[in-house]
Amino acid sequence: MTTPGPSSSSLAVVTRVQDALAAPGAPFAVTETPRGPRYLAGPAVLRDFLTATRAHGELTFLVHGESRLTFAEHYAAAVALAHHYVDHYRLRPGDRVAIAMRNLPAWQVAFWATQLAGLIAVPLNAWWTARELGRALDDCTPRLVVADQERAARIEPWLAGQAERPWLLTAGADADAERGERVERFEELPPPVAGRPAPEVAISPEDDATIVYTSGTTGRPKGVVATQSSWCAATIGPRFFAATAALAAGREPGQPSAPTVLMTYPFFHVAAFTALFPLMAGGGTAVLMDRWDPTQALELIDRHQVTTFNGVPTTALALLDAAEAGDPADATALAADATALAATDAAPLSLTVISTGGAAAPPGLARRIARRFGGRVEPRNGYGLTETCGGVTANVGARYLEHPDSIGRRSPALAVRIAGPDGAPRPEGEVGELWLRGQAVFRGYWNDPAATAAAFAGPWFRTGDLARVRDGEVYLVDRLKDLVIRGGENVYCGEVEGVLLDHPAVADAAVLGVPHPLLAEEVAAVVRLRGAAHADAEELRRHVAARLAAFKVPAHVLLHPLPLPRNATGKLLKHELRAQLAAAADAPART
Repeated sequence: MTTPGPSSSSLAVVTRVQDALAAPGAPFAVTETPRGPRYLAGPAVLRDFLTATRAHGELTFLVHGESRLTFAEHYAAAVALAHHYVDHYRLRPGDRVAIAMRNLPAWQVAFWATQLAGLIAVPLNAWWTARELGRALDDCTPRLVVADQERAARIEPWLAGQAERPWLLTAGADADAERGERVERFEELPPPVAGRPAPEVAISPEDDATIVYTSGTTGRPKGVVATQSSWCAATIGPRFFAATAALAAGREPGQPSAPTVLMTYPFFHVAAFTALFPLMAGGGTAVLMDRWDPTQALELIDRHQVTTFNGVPTTALALLDAAEAGDPADATALAADATALAATDAAPLSLTVISTGGAAAPPGLARRIARRFGGRVEPRNGYGLTETCGGVTANVGARYLEHPDSIGRRSPALAVRIAGPDGAPRPEGEVGELWLRGQAVFRGYWNDPAATAAAFAGPWFRTGDLARVRDGEVYLVDRLKDLVIRGGENVYCGEVEGVLLDHPAVADAAVLGVPHPLLAEEVAAVVRLRGAAHADAEELRRHVAARLAAFKVPAHVLLHPLPLPRNATGKLLKHELRAQLAAAADAPART
């Protein structure tokens, strides 16, 4: 494994590369506007971006099981469905199309058809219950729902209760499935006509393109409204970071070939778009999974020669666990010999990048990737929100290995402020709330002016995340609401979680505050151990005490036998752990 150069050297390389990419006249140049920086070049609306993918023709875009969909087939199918939206369903600009299905090729066709027809796409969480889906549907009031068979069954009670029933278009439903009024099957739609143009619909950069619901980990999900312009910025940012990674490593962008990506993000999550946009721009291929399974993931990587793994940190860790479980020799011994490791049959030799997002990555993940693959697989990490249309910062290559606690540098069309309680900028290196403004930032919450007003300070979006900036790099500290104030001292849960995850026996960890009569709060942790590994609560507390100040050491450690509760995008559902921690805190012994 090649040893990275000095930290200052890697930072200088990344800074020099990004400055050149965003310089006046360069591909990622920006201009200042009242709402923040904006790209000078690139698509004006998403229809422009999709139309450009026709150049990839017969290259494979989507792989699902044994089926393949080329870029040409995808574009023709989206055009045909857009005409069906307009001519048959009589949908008009501003109407909402809800999409509720697992990662099927039809999902992408349905989404891009909405953009060609000037409609508003509403991706719905495929993991939601019937009640949760009904709440979102009540909120966005779609005129059409596109759903797979399972989701169609869940929303049927909601559909039946509507005074004016929306159309239902099912995908992947059984051919003999029961039909009803205003119900059609995706597979029975008129076939695409080669060369047919998209509907003639006027679309403006400031038109609404999507309503994407937040995960709702801290309350009821809110509908995030993003414009065509915001999403166009989201198509450019990932390409900027990919170019940064290539040039910083001494390669030409796009070389040696277009990526083949294992898509583990659910399509309804903005992280999926961050992964798909550069792939669509470069003519790459996305290999889809119906549900996450690390063993199947390894098989798909080998069968399709996948070059890039995209997923939340928990799936990346599970992939590494599965790869190490398949080693014919001890993984630790192999890690010391890059040549032997690269020759191992269990190692997915086609992989060149493992990129994580959607949730905070433990600091040890980058080092583990480097050890496991002998340095030949590049780890990447980034930061983005539903409110920013996906990733807006990224940490890549050698710099990520040296500073795995950083979420990297911002994209050119983004401004960053670390704000104090009064909104004033904090000095370099000091912690404050992360504020953002720029082209990718959303315009507001659907039907919720109060939440919209609370989320913005002038043009600045208040993320609710605590962070600091040093040398142009952003370091995420914690969620503002996850801060534990113990006797007047601030404890950042993410910092303590990172230390716990560095313990070799720990597979997952969640840190949060529990009430205390004198301190107001004290620190507690819920920990799941790895496989047959053993560590008791006191050992884990000693591990933290050796690395952090005493006031940050969890007073209570609860060993959890099952996977910690997370949502579809890998975020910890800490509210589900609070009752268990409260009970543990009441116990006489520290367990």
